[in-house]
Amino acid sequence: MKKPILILAVLFSLLFVSESKAQYNTGIGLRLGSGNGLTVKHFIQSGAAIEGILYTRWQGFIITGLYEVHKDIDGAKGLQWFYGGGAHIGTWNADRRNTPWGDNGNSSTVVGLDGIIGLDYKFDDAPINLSLDWKPAVNISDNGGLWWDEVALSIRFAF
Repeated sequence: MKKPILILAVLFSLLFVSESKAQYNTGIGLRLGSGNGLTVKHFIQSGAAIEGILYTRWQGFIITGLYEVHKDIDGAKGLQWFYGGGAHIGTWNADRRNTPWGDNGNSSTVVGLDGIIGLDYKFDDAPINLSLDWKPAVNISDNGGLWWDEVALSIRFAF
């Protein structure tokens, strides 16, 4: 358990290394991947954003909150890479639960920590933002374990 906390602490210490300029203030849209749902990303300062994700997976619902640091990629206007971390909570109803672990006849709630790394692109002539990311997570309650397969494409309306 100490290793994920150490990794999260290192990520947060890297948050203040340098800044980049955000290409948009807020983006709202769809997140499509191993779980599908809604995403909202808002820049709270230059180079720092918070993201909220509400998605469904294994016929349950998961809410994730993330803090992300964005860095410009030299020579690629509108393209940034980002990293960060946060937490999630999810629940599955006993009648609809379809997870790859545990007893599918029982309701379940899971809480855990998330990391994220990816690419973020804002089209210059259109209010469209695309993000491709990998979001591994570790569950620290009920049916603990790792989710390594959280890869998704987010398509947002940016304003």
